[in-house]
Amino acid sequence: MIQRKTQVYIGCMAALVSVFGLYNFAIYTNDDSSYEVRLSPAALKGQELWQQNNCFSCHQLYGLGGYLGPDLTNVFSAENKGPEYIKAFLNSGVKTMPKFHFSEAEKEALVTFLKEVDQSGYYPNYNATIKSNGWVDIEYKDEK
Repeated sequence: MIQRKTQVYIGCMAALVSVFGLYNFAIYTNDDSSYEVRLSPAALKGQELWQQNNCFSCHQLYGLGGYLGPDLTNVFSAENKGPEYIKAFLNSGVKTMPKFHFSEAEKEALVTFLKEVDQSGYYPNYNATIKSNGWVDIEYKDEK
């Protein structure tokens, strides 16, 4: 009797692992999941600086990151903000933000990175829809 229960248990576990494997194969090999990198070389340099200086520990992009500083997804196009606003904070720092000593080229790269992130979409995106396979369709700024 115990041997029969063990066989049933092993069979159920094998079935679950198989279903899980097939599901992951279907999700991760689907063409909908491919993503094209849209960042320019200058923006990639800005992203590298963003990561090297651990900006995600305080700031968010698309709501992901730290909560000490504001979400910077759309800071480039926000009213009363833009490239000079971004550079001013990078130069002087405020309250809990440290004063960075970036060169002009580094500041331009960070501004370019934030500009291209801003162009990629809206946050929060109220026109996003979740598809049945778990992927999310979002409204991009260049699709207007």
